[in-house]
Amino acid sequence: MQHVATEPRDEELSLAERAYRAIRDRLVMLEIRPGAPINEDQLAQSLGVGRTPVREALKRLQYERLIATYPRRGTFATDVNITDLAHISEVRQELEPLAAAQAARRATATDRAALTAALRELAGVDSGGREAGDLMRLDLRVHRAIYAATHNPYLEDTLVRHDNLATRIWCLFIDRLSDMAGHVEEHGPLIEAVVAGDSEKAAQLARDHVEGFERAIRAAI
Repeated sequence: MQHVATEPRDEELSLAERAYRAIRDRLVMLEIRPGAPINEDQLAQSLGVGRTPVREALKRLQYERLIATYPRRGTFATDVNITDLAHISEVRQELEPLAAAQAARRATATDRAALTAALRELAGVDSGGREAGDLMRLDLRVHRAIYAATHNPYLEDTLVRHDNLATRIWCLFIDRLSDMAGHVEEHGPLIEAVVAGDSEKAAQLARDHVEGFERAIRAAI
C-alpha cells in the first residue's frame, strides 16, 4: 500500500517541475508579457497538466520575482524594471566569474560534451541568420550549462535566477540591439576556456561578458 500511495506523488513532482520550467521560460522570453495576468486554468490546459502542478510552479516563480500576487487582484507577470539592471549586474559581476572558474575546475566529461555541443551550435550563429528569440534561447542554454558544470547547486540556483531576470531585460530591448549574434558568439571563447580547464581565463571572459551586456543595454535605452 505504501508503494501505491507514493507513485502519484512522484509523478506530481515531475509534472510540477515540467510546468515550472515551461512557465519560467515563457516569462523569461516575454512570451508572457510583463504585467500580463496569470491564469492557472489556461496554463494547465496549454501544458497538458492539472492545476496542482501549475500552482506549485507559480509558488516557485513568485519567489524568483517572475510573478507577483496581489490581494483581491490576482497574479501577474512582474514588470521588467530597467532600474534593476544595476542590482542584477552587481550580483552577476561577482558570481559569473566564480561560476566560470569553478566549471573549468569541476566539469565532468558529460559537462564538457554538453558544452562542446553548444560550441558547435554557436559556430553557426553568424552565418545562420537565426531569429533573435532563438539566439536568446541559445544564450540561456549556454549559461545554464556552465552553471550546472560548477556542481554547486546553491551557486547554480542563484545564477539561473539572476540570468533569467537579466534575459528579461535583454528581451525587452531586443529590437534596439544591433549585434545580438555577436553577443551570443562571445560565449565561444568562454566555453573553450571552461572545457580546457583554464579557470583564470574563463573567469575573466565571464566578467567581460557581463560588463559588455550591461553596456549594450544602457546604450540601447
